[in-house]
Amino acid sequence: MLTEPQRDIIKATVPVLESQGEVLTKHFYTIMLDEYPEVRPLFNQAAQASGRQPRALANSLLMYAKHIDSLENLGDLVELVTHKHASLQILPEQYIIVGTCLLRAISEVLGPDLATPEVIEAWKNAYFSLADLLTKKEEDLYHSTELADGGWRGERLFYVADKVQESSIITSFYLKPVDGKPIMAHQGGQYLGFRFIFLEGEQRRNYSLSAAANGEYYRISVKREPSGVVSNYLHDEVQVGDRLRVFPPFGNFTLKDNDRPLALISGGVGITPMVPLLQEALSSGKEVLFIHAAQNHEVDPFYDWLYDQAAQHPQLTLFKCYENNQSHKAHHEGRLDQALLAKLLPTTDLDVYYLGPTPFMIMVHKALLALGIPAEQCHYEFFGPAEALQ
Repeated sequence: MLTEPQRDIIKATVPVLESQGEVLTKHFYTIMLDEYPEVRPLFNQAAQASGRQPRALANSLLMYAKHIDSLENLGDLVELVTHKHASLQILPEQYIIVGTCLLRAISEVLGPDLATPEVIEAWKNAYFSLADLLTKKEEDLYHSTELADGGWRGERLFYVADKVQESSIITSFYLKPVDGKPIMAHQGGQYLGFRFIFLEGEQRRNYSLSAAANGEYYRISVKREPSGVVSNYLHDEVQVGDRLRVFPPFGNFTLKDNDRPLALISGGVGITPMVPLLQEALSSGKEVLFIHAAQNHEVDPFYDWLYDQAAQHPQLTLFKCYENNQSHKAHHEGRLDQALLAKLLPTTDLDVYYLGPTPFMIMVHKALLALGIPAEQCHYEFFGPAEALQ
């Protein structure tokens, strides 16, 4: 339990985290991944190499320190983290490894002058208080999916019932359970976790569900990443009939229950969770503006399906934005920007969901706030605090 003096110590480390947080988290990951190889499957090596994962952790530590007196101000970050962890089946004992390595990194990076015994003890209590909060929430998630109709805990074998190329870089996989038993319903915006066993070792990933719940199969739609071990394996090696180890659906990037109109804004492969979100919104009769930005028509998935939906649902408005529109399949050539969003959004009294590459997210996030969309009506999936999008 954190004492008041320890809370003051944590808050006093904020300037250090602001200036050295990423150095600290890079050192932390080096220690942990070198000395505890059993946790390597839980961390995407591409995200490590790009610095995205250390940056996200540095931002999270900073936000935790800033809000140590009022953790409720972290907003949806705790829910986001626990759902991500649950999708990869993170276990309590792995928090001990993380805590041990984090405290060592703090000590080694900050040095004895800053990382005094009092500072280390304060961060030890702060970390394990947070770990206790997260593990309890994650156990609640595991328990609820285990008890759900068609639910399960841990991994379950699914086979690839169909494999469909959606664009030049995105392929869909239709997954049915090997045991033939029912599968639990998911919400639009959620994702499945996967466990892959390669000769080089185990890898875990989560992929957004790209079709609404139907009781028969799950669908994921995966972009081929040039250096992506798992995405290239799925595209090149996995065929119809092959089996995959699947964890239950999780995620909190889901529709809010209200009567406001809806805007779904995606860039690139960020379109995948937007499809089931759109299906759910249309079934409720909501007015929907669907904006998608892509490099060109060749990489744009679900094109015909979306226009079929627009033909069937007058309340759906589609807008396509291509950087290269030589195909003449888009409404606009160039990048989506604030000026274009200002023309497209019919009102500020709507809910907006957005997802895409980080630069795209930064632009959309800033634009929406500048256009007067209330922050509580801006919904996104992004591993890190909102400050990272400023």
